[in-house]
Amino acid sequence: MKKAFMKLPLYAILALAVLPTVTGFAANTPPAKPDPKKEEADALLACAKAVISGIRPIAATRDVRFEGKVSEANALCRGGYMSEQFRLTPWVDWGSYWGTGDMSSLPSGFIGTKGPAFRGVNGALIDLEFQRVELIKFNLFDNAGTYQDFIAGRSGTSGQALKTWPAMRLPSTDPNYQAVGGDGTQVCKGDLVRSRTLSGICNDVVNPLMGSAGTPFARNVEFETAFPELGQTDLTRNRHAGRLGLLTPDPQVISRVLLTRKQSSPDACKGGFGLPGNSLDANCDYQKAPFFNVLAAYWIQFMTHDWFSHMEEGHNALQYIDVGCKVKLVNNVEVPLTPEDIQQLGCRPDDKVDDSYIRDNSTPASFTVNGKQYMARAAKTFNNNNTAWWDASQIYGYDDNSVKRAKRDPSDPAKLLLQPLISTPNADPVTGGYLPTLQPGDPQQPQWAGQESVGFPDNFTIGLSFLHNLFVREHNSFVTEFRKQASLTPTKDCGLRNPSNPNHVIRYQDITPDELFAAARLVVAAEIAKIHTTEWTPQLLYNEPLYKGMNANWDGLIGTGDPDVSRALADIVTHSFGKSKDSEAATQWYSVFASGPGIFGLGSQAKHYDITKADSINGGVNHFGSPFNFPEEFVSVYRLHPLIPDLLEYRDLAKDPNQIVEKIAVINTFEGKETDAMHTGGMANWGLTLGRQRLGILTLHNHPQFMQNILLPRLDSPTKQIDLAALDIIRDREHGVPRFNEFRRQYGLRQLTSYDDFMDKTIPLDSDAHRQQQEAINQLRQLYGTHTCDASKVITDAQLNTDGTPINDCLGHPNGSVVDNVEDVDTVVGYLAEFTRPHGFAISETQFVVFILNASRRLFSDRFFTSSFRPEFYTQMGVDWVNHNGPGPVQMEKGEPNGHREPILPLKRVLLRNIPELKSELDPVINAFDPWARDRGLYYSLAWKPRAGAESDSAFKQ
Repeated sequence: MKKAFMKLPLYAILALAVLPTVTGFAANTPPAKPDPKKEEADALLACAKAVISGIRPIAATRDVRFEGKVSEANALCRGGYMSEQFRLTPWVDWGSYWGTGDMSSLPSGFIGTKGPAFRGVNGALIDLEFQRVELIKFNLFDNAGTYQDFIAGRSGTSGQALKTWPAMRLPSTDPNYQAVGGDGTQVCKGDLVRSRTLSGICNDVVNPLMGSAGTPFARNVEFETAFPELGQTDLTRNRHAGRLGLLTPDPQVISRVLLTRKQSSPDACKGGFGLPGNSLDANCDYQKAPFFNVLAAYWIQFMTHDWFSHMEEGHNALQYIDVGCKVKLVNNVEVPLTPEDIQQLGCRPDDKVDDSYIRDNSTPASFTVNGKQYMARAAKTFNNNNTAWWDASQIYGYDDNSVKRAKRDPSDPAKLLLQPLISTPNADPVTGGYLPTLQPGDPQQPQWAGQESVGFPDNFTIGLSFLHNLFVREHNSFVTEFRKQASLTPTKDCGLRNPSNPNHVIRYQDITPDELFAAARLVVAAEIAKIHTTEWTPQLLYNEPLYKGMNANWDGLIGTGDPDVSRALADIVTHSFGKSKDSEAATQWYSVFASGPGIFGLGSQAKHYDITKADSINGGVNHFGSPFNFPEEFVSVYRLHPLIPDLLEYRDLAKDPNQIVEKIAVINTFEGKETDAMHTGGMANWGLTLGRQRLGILTLHNHPQFMQNILLPRLDSPTKQIDLAALDIIRDREHGVPRFNEFRRQYGLRQLTSYDDFMDKTIPLDSDAHRQQQEAINQLRQLYGTHTCDASKVITDAQLNTDGTPINDCLGHPNGSVVDNVEDVDTVVGYLAEFTRPHGFAISETQFVVFILNASRRLFSDRFFTSSFRPEFYTQMGVDWVNHNGPGPVQMEKGEPNGHREPILPLKRVLLRNIPELKSELDPVINAFDPWARDRGLYYSLAWKPRAGAESDSAFKQ
């Protein structure tokens, strides 16, 4: 281990010397006008103290985890007096470090200005890595029958170092059962390993079933903590005292009181449905994020359609359930809503919705290891009916039904089918084509009639239409470019290989349409993953630590530097740590060292790579002892409906991009209506529209009004309507997501002790923002209530008080106090109520910590992003295309955005390739998810200011 440690780059060793150590130091009160030179001197002295205190060990048990809170010395070293003060809040400390915000976070007047920002940003990266390591250690709970091995280990190998599981074998009913080995040792080979399979099997060649459609969702929380309304343990019963149920507190009442967007002119909004004729007089107020656009909102819907689904072909189970609008809390007692209450709230007691499919709700088995008893799975499990891989299945399909909607071009089966509009019969077949519509013989639900034909057609919108059309064009662009190269060099080796005949060179002229189609799918899926990792996420989390952290996930902290160092470090990660039977080496050190070369491509540069050997094909994969699937908690934190505005500000590129010409209700672009909207407006105009408009902030009182009143004719209910904000709450409760405070503890974040802890302590007490937050706190108290606490009741074993004592029902308040029912707050409500966030965060820190774990795992676990990212699978052109963000060499961006020399980002190039009309609009854009007309400023500015040429844009006059 020491030898491996010394192979770390020098800057990493220096950074690791100043690690977080949680202590009980009280913060010093800074002087009213601190002397910068004194603050820097104090900070440097604190750095020395932090180094002397040594490296903080990884927690041995989950109750003493890092929690994102550092010592007084580390806080002062990394962020000065402000960071000292921030330690007194429940929120992670690194958001107050130097260099982690905009220009105001870069100190001036100090002895040196670069040193503090260096310490602050690197300190934040260290904090984030500590969180990731402990999340991998404490938050993996598989529901598919492997958890006992994870805890107990097997045959001398620790559980977290296991690589194969009997539960991940293909069943005898699978048509590929014999091909992978049948009753014997199962190993995928031949055509099953060449490319992504339809159902997702054989991504991991020695665990064929992993991540495939129909396998159960995992968990990131202890099984005993899930489904809190069941009261499975004394801790859960003490925590909630029988106050919880599927409809308790009432989800529709929560929606109408806490989540509804307030309107200054309700008649101009009409409940989110706008005005006739798409009138410009329509207006629906919403709280806007200045640094994120509506394209980014639709992007995440595009992603979730790839990752997970509880539904089957657009529907849930046959049983129907009520969805609230029944009761409210009065003096901590539930009383029925009166007709006047219902009218005032605007909710609907007759709404019903189809129940969730349940895979297994039988009593779980249990087992005992070292005297401790464990549940073998959660009380209920649910199937992920999509593939869990990042495989673009929303485009290409994931089962026998969906693949029939992914139509291939009969004139060139390597391409997907695009059709020119009648009005443009001579248009370029790629940049002028559009997806075909569903036909009567296609697998479909009645609500999908008339919409475009795609693998995952449910909840289809204009934004999804735009992105589906864009990436189908991109698929065909790759095929077109490949065909051009084949005509120039027909006998040249294209790089592709068939593992059944590995020594046979496949020339450009030899590749079959099916082989080229499969390679193009690999390229598109990798581009999508790269866009999400290096473009969408750094704009979602718009600050320097996350820019560096997300690019490190892909390219590595040194991945774009010395290739020999990067290759050597990757070799250590995969061949030393990756093969270890020791859990610390196989998980903790693997994760840390992988930050050097980056996750993407790990294992692909092995010296003796053999496409016929499982050890080569799978060599860069690490599941950290638990088979990969998305956890239910990941689904929960992607409930992002506030991002969507009620009205889209439609623009016309050929007229004046700075002018809004119509205000189109989002609901009028749903399902079959999206086809006419897309064909009438065209890709360029919709790109301009979605790219310029700001999306909504993820906060309370910001759900789209139309989503609370959405009409779903498929529902067998008196109203045929549903409140999607209320449904988000219900689905989380159905799926057993713990309530907010325990959710935070389970993920190693500090708990809240009252509703007041949600308040942002950094804003002035006399500000409008403070008054609005106080109003929200009062509403939380009204909806969730209070109780007289009992200090004899311990409520969790996931965390301890700062003095090491168990956390009890009083949450630090005196026994017998009246305390807030903060334990009962729904997780989706809690993370929307987090008013304190790091700079540039469009999501809360609670959502983000779920992301830290799962964003890494979905790369670590996928061989096509690690050891199988090679020409044998992608073709050489495919590898270069992904690495260079398109054909040809890397193209560099002008200037140094936020101080970085960087390539033109992948989505920008995808847009320029496939919608060339947008060139003049996109040229000044750095990140395609930043509003296209915004001036980004010098360093992570959130200012809403127009760039040159956009001064007349009416969006900047609001």
